[in-house]
Amino acid sequence: MSVRQSLLAILAQGPCYGYQLRHEFARRTGAVWPLNVGQIYNTLERLERDGLVSRDEADAQGHVYWEITPAGAAEVALWLAGPVERPVAPRDELAIKVALAATLPGADAASVIQAEHAAVEARLAELRRIRSIRDDHGPEDLAHSLVLDSMIFAAEAESRWLEHAGARLAEHPQHALALALDVDRPKRGRPGRVEREALV
Repeated sequence: MSVRQSLLAILAQGPCYGYQLRHEFARRTGAVWPLNVGQIYNTLERLERDGLVSRDEADAQGHVYWEITPAGAAEVALWLAGPVERPVAPRDELAIKVALAATLPGADAASVIQAEHAAVEARLAELRRIRSIRDDHGPEDLAHSLVLDSMIFAAEAESRWLEHAGARLAEHPQHALALALDVDRPKRGRPGRVEREALV
């Protein structure tokens, strides 16, 4: 999640101080990903360093307002117009856990998958329950329901993948999947470019 672009996008509406930015971010995302104030001020200082925001003097209440610069507004426009950049191959703890359970001698991969599937189904039920009681009438409600929908779709995809992984593992005798430690000593250092690309 890009805190940087999110804060810039809010500042594009007008100057804000730190706690106000925190409140506005929570309003627009259903407070699903809370930001702490230290994170906000660290980000604002980096944005100022990069020429994307400027700060005013403190007001009578001690609030320091931050304002977006033309360069910051241009960055917001680019962020909103383009696709989100995702890492080439992000680590997925669930996929790693299932893959390791499938190849560790003595591990019960089917039980691992069943436990994970039960957990994701419970999470899905709770997300769907929350979604069913949300209104879409106001802009804050609509924003929160969109975030909830995204979380529901992600959990549904995870549930489907776990079902798929369970079916794939069931096709193989458990002993056939166990991997012994490799006796060849790996070379030290980073893998070469061709080797890294093969992993993607």
